[in-house]
Amino acid sequence: MIGDGRRVVVTGASGMLGGFVVRRLRAEAVPVHGVDLRAPTEAGLSVTEADVRDRAAMTAALTGAGAVVHCAAALPSYPPGEIHSVIVDGTRSLLAAAHEAGVPRVVHLSTTAVYGLPTLVPTPEAHPRQPVDTYGRAKAAAEQVAEEFRERGLCVPMLRPKTFLGPGRMGLFSMLFEWAHEGHHFPILGRGDVRIQMCAVEDLTECVLAALQADPAEANDTFNVAATRFGTLREDFQAVLDAAGHGGRVISIPARPAVLALQLLGRARLSPVYDRLLHKLLADSYVSTDKVQQRLGFTPRHSNQDALVRTFRWWQSQRSRGEMDQVGRTSREPWSQGALRVAKVLF
Repeated sequence: MIGDGRRVVVTGASGMLGGFVVRRLRAEAVPVHGVDLRAPTEAGLSVTEADVRDRAAMTAALTGAGAVVHCAAALPSYPPGEIHSVIVDGTRSLLAAAHEAGVPRVVHLSTTAVYGLPTLVPTPEAHPRQPVDTYGRAKAAAEQVAEEFRERGLCVPMLRPKTFLGPGRMGLFSMLFEWAHEGHHFPILGRGDVRIQMCAVEDLTECVLAALQADPAEANDTFNVAATRFGTLREDFQAVLDAAGHGGRVISIPARPAVLALQLLGRARLSPVYDRLLHKLLADSYVSTDKVQQRLGFTPRHSNQDALVRTFRWWQSQRSRGEMDQVGRTSREPWSQGALRVAKVLF
């Protein structure tokens, strides 16, 4: 039984991933308590409105809990100091509170960004952590914190998902969706023949449940989580353009000058495309999921194209209701396209 009948605490409960985890746990009749800086988005959910870096608040929220799912984090677009503080200090605060409160298990959401830009594909969990940016370094440091608490007797399953998406996910995907919806072609760096693995948020949520339910001896480890069915970036993006029904096509643009231009725009804060993403789009990027299937018995259901098209359909429904006006910096909000909005007229 998840949490041995006691409540499960979900950090980042008002976020996109946290919201999915909350709803899935409640569907299983598991008592849930949320932690977030923002008010709850789920009706009837009890929430501690506090920062995960607030040790006293976390200890109070976790006392009596049977498990924790740690979804709260900062995004790569945040200022460097905030990224490190929220991810590293927040993880240490939460795990210390869990240890003090006697919580037996904390599922920690990490990321494949800790690998950096590996040339070994599929990338196994044993690959060294070689992060290349502030976000990846913070996530790698948070993993080291989690490993410290494993040594202190806490069961800490760590999940490393590829970029996840689904209903509620915006961020940079909103640019692809907007261009497709309006009938534009969509540019891609080089030939677009690289294979970039993604992860449906529904699959990631099911993996969280598997990590909560598995025997501690099996669960207390680190696992990649990603789609097992994925094509080239050209094929996967084209599926969204086809779903839009306007005849849009993926258009190749010369990679080297495009990367240089986007790097300059990014440094001038005129583009949301950060450096690691730029380089990731130029080479195959996929991980091995053998371990999570063998140890946790988890097999993802959705392909890249499933996840992209379903998220696009959700995006269209939100747009039709006039709910796309807000531009923000969380994964639940569309990020500002900056100068790239002007470039749209060329395609």
